[in-house]
Amino acid sequence: MTVPLFEEDAYRRECQAEVVASGSEDGRPWVVLSQTVLYPEGGGQPADRGFVDEVEVVDVQRRGEDILHLLAAPLAAGQVRVRLDWPRRFDHMQQHTAQHLLTAVAADRFAWATTAFHLGETTCDIELDVPALTPGQLAALEEAVAQEIRAARPVRTRRVGAAEFARMEGVRSRGLPADHVGEVRLVEIEGVDCNTCGGTHLRSTAEIEALAVLGSEPMRGGTRLFFVAGGRLRRRLAAHESRNAALRTLLGAPDHELPEAVAARLEVLRALEKKLSATEAELAEAMARELARTEAPFVEAHFEERELAFLQRLARTLAAAAPDKAAFLSARAAAGACFVLVAGAHCPLDVQACGREVATRLGGRGGGSGQLFQGKAPALDGREAALAWLRAALEGR
Repeated sequence: MTVPLFEEDAYRRECQAEVVASGSEDGRPWVVLSQTVLYPEGGGQPADRGFVDEVEVVDVQRRGEDILHLLAAPLAAGQVRVRLDWPRRFDHMQQHTAQHLLTAVAADRFAWATTAFHLGETTCDIELDVPALTPGQLAALEEAVAQEIRAARPVRTRRVGAAEFARMEGVRSRGLPADHVGEVRLVEIEGVDCNTCGGTHLRSTAEIEALAVLGSEPMRGGTRLFFVAGGRLRRRLAAHESRNAALRTLLGAPDHELPEAVAARLEVLRALEKKLSATEAELAEAMARELARTEAPFVEAHFEERELAFLQRLARTLAAAAPDKAAFLSARAAAGACFVLVAGAHCPLDVQACGREVATRLGGRGGGSGQLFQGKAPALDGREAALAWLRAALEGR
């Protein structure tokens, strides 16, 4: 196939082509076209998306010399119109060109070599051959990249023969594919970088708009550095501003005081949770004493807006206070229904066997050990029937 149009002109958004082959891969129809503006996945850059006539292209992959356009539906042979998802492509061009610039600046000004690149859906990252980077070093790198963006350096692509490439010096490359033959494609940022790359790029560093370093983390003895550029950076900033506006309204604090306001609210929340836990413990003990005073050998109770932890506390306290009794306790809260079957040390009820039967009758599941069985159920519609079965089981022991 001739040089693809996405290599000749990364800004071209559509073309006419002929379907030269078709087939299916893992149940997904595909076509090979005589020409295309859609970039296949490779070199750290995701595949383009678009349409062939009105059929959506869901992936684009190289298979040897062919470029497979994987489709959402089968497509008839003949002449077709190929259209590119341009906003997605331009985003990739911004991120990929930003990566070339970031890598070049990191290597030439700071001696940090790039060993890997990943262009993700929301953020991008490179791996640098340096054990760790301080916040000051990250800021210095970001500022150095910003200088080259403002310089509006031209970005060009060209192809050179294998012999000429072998003689060239100063070309950055992580190596050509093992099956590569023929010319080598170079991407150059004037005065900054020359790199072997088959991806799509901008015409100028000015089109990157801006780049922000988001942070870093240790990775395989080096450092993974996260960044965003261009439209992604503006969208990210807009999302942050929207969240800050919501937080300002909720917390009644300006931006610079939001962390302190959140910390103060969390401290109040922790104090309230501690107080609530103590109150629930007191309530459970009081309820246990009340249930223990009943003469019946089997007691039951139901609570609204209580969690399983409350039932467990109540059950253990009751079993200790009334070792001859058995009890069935249930509750309903936002997370669903829960229940506990418990028996005191002197009660001969087979709690585990009866608990499994109750769980089945409630349409739920559970487990336990010794004299306590706990479980959850989607609802408690069968509670009365389960209680009747338990009473009968106790009477027949």
